[in-house]
Amino acid sequence: QAKQSGQKAALTEQERPNIFTNSVANIGPGETVLVQIEYQEPVHQNGSTFSLRVPMVVAPRYNPAPIVQSVEFKPNGGGWGTPATDPVADRDRITPPVLDPAEHAPVNPTAITVRLQAGFSLGEVKSHHHPVQTEKVDASSQIIRLAEGVVPADRDFELTWTPAAEKAPSVGLFREHVGDADYLLAYVTPPSVDNATQKQIAREVIFVIDNSGSMGGTSIVQAKASLLYALGRLQVGDRFNVIRFDHTMTALFPSPVPADAAHIGRATSFVSALQAEGGTEMLPAMRAALSDGNREDTSYVRQVVFLTDGAIGNEEQMFETISALRGRSRIFMVGIGSAPNTFLMTRAAELGRGAFTHIGSTDQVEERMRGLFAKLENPAVTGLSAKFSEARADMTPAVLPDVYRGEPLVLATKLDRLAGSVEIKGRIGDRPWSVTLPLANAAEGKGLSKLWAHRKIADAEVSRTMRQSTPEEADKTVLALALEHQLVTRLTSLIAVDKTPSRPDGETLKLAELPLNLPAGWDFEKVFGERQQLRKAPQERRADGSLVQPAMLKQRSPVPAAAPTAVMLPKTATDAEIKMIAGGILLAIALVLFMITRRQPFPSDAG
Repeated sequence: QAKQSGQKAALTEQERPNIFTNSVANIGPGETVLVQIEYQEPVHQNGSTFSLRVPMVVAPRYNPAPIVQSVEFKPNGGGWGTPATDPVADRDRITPPVLDPAEHAPVNPTAITVRLQAGFSLGEVKSHHHPVQTEKVDASSQIIRLAEGVVPADRDFELTWTPAAEKAPSVGLFREHVGDADYLLAYVTPPSVDNATQKQIAREVIFVIDNSGSMGGTSIVQAKASLLYALGRLQVGDRFNVIRFDHTMTALFPSPVPADAAHIGRATSFVSALQAEGGTEMLPAMRAALSDGNREDTSYVRQVVFLTDGAIGNEEQMFETISALRGRSRIFMVGIGSAPNTFLMTRAAELGRGAFTHIGSTDQVEERMRGLFAKLENPAVTGLSAKFSEARADMTPAVLPDVYRGEPLVLATKLDRLAGSVEIKGRIGDRPWSVTLPLANAAEGKGLSKLWAHRKIADAEVSRTMRQSTPEEADKTVLALALEHQLVTRLTSLIAVDKTPSRPDGETLKLAELPLNLPAGWDFEKVFGERQQLRKAPQERRADGSLVQPAMLKQRSPVPAAAPTAVMLPKTATDAEIKMIAGGILLAIALVLFMITRRQPFPSDAG
């Protein structure tokens, strides 16, 4: 309505929990429009390290081709048809144009200022992917700014910090009163148990590595280095397998094999030879990894380690596959690259009762993989429960997940009154563990009501995926929470409208899709196919970001639907060399036919 009436308007919509579209209408020539959006991002804790990850760019998504409906006719003209389905019905909404860095200067200039108030004396503060300048305010506070001032949005921003003391706080309790309810946030990090006192349990580890086109460049280097490190950590008595996938899939061994020198040597050679190319057909690889031929053998703990950038659009199919097939397997997602699909990673790890680890650069491989193996090799805290002594509590998550070494259990709760205590119980390996937190000790916090609502919405989405509720029930829950707490979801959006019309009568509107940068470290040709030719030399980058030139965008080619008899699945990148050879053969055949029909001598005869 605002758009049609000439009023300036901004609309923020959710495509995925980590993809949002911002639309602005009625911008006049030469005008600047400011749209201010606020969002929350929980800080993650792992052992003594706290981290904040700010997403900066949406990586291009691989969207599997729609399934073409086939019909079988009977002689009388009737028949049966298989339903036509599209695994990514909103593919147009999550496929923005992407600039070719060889032809265009980066766009989307970004400045970042972090005002860090840790709540404890700070030790090391580190930005992993951007040079920064830090200003110390006091022992527990710092101001962090990008050293270059303004940079293109082509990679996520990650900041980590540790306490100056040897250990980070292991317990936190915060409260907020909104309306007629109290909201509580509690986090507890269970103590680590020396695994020397635990009975060592053999593991069956299935490693899955993504070698599709989007993993080209530095991502495949990081993924291979991570997997090679993991192979070296296998213990005598473990067994394993390696699965690689692009638009095809290969399992190194027919079934898991002992982790002896010969098998690890074969796996090392297999992984070292991998190259990044093709599409990202993740579902077959996940199904293969969860195929458990030894499910009756309880002497092994079964773990799936899945290394990928997660650049797909059919996340819901992945979640449904995990829910249906996970069995006794636990899924540990390893996000690779400068802009991983963290929504896919965290939800897949949650459904798979595992954990998510991110590796954004090669210098993080050993540190992050060492942390992952601390989780794989040590007992998780299982059988967790929380009981409030005096207050009625609406807690999320409703069913408490297992917690791995160094991770906190985080509870968000809506209470009718802040009274009594909460007792948390569980088991660390084969030993009982419990802790009691008096609610009167909770400190004042902000944003806890929205955090609680956001996590309740995520619970509703998971319940729908696992068929524990109907889509209609899930939608009703999501809508009620989003409207009450003013959150953007797949069912709700934010809109801002300027009251005064600004577009003169008779002036028409032109629609423009703003392009994104290719994520840092990605290989453009691996994703979009070989360049035909460079239309112009790369432009110079403007550090101040004050001028963005209109760009001719390289549009991706549509992915054709696979024929019913085809074995190969669709690819994101084109086989340029094969197509050039095939094209040359077809041209030669055409020339021969042309000469025959015209009854003219061949060029070789004319000589």
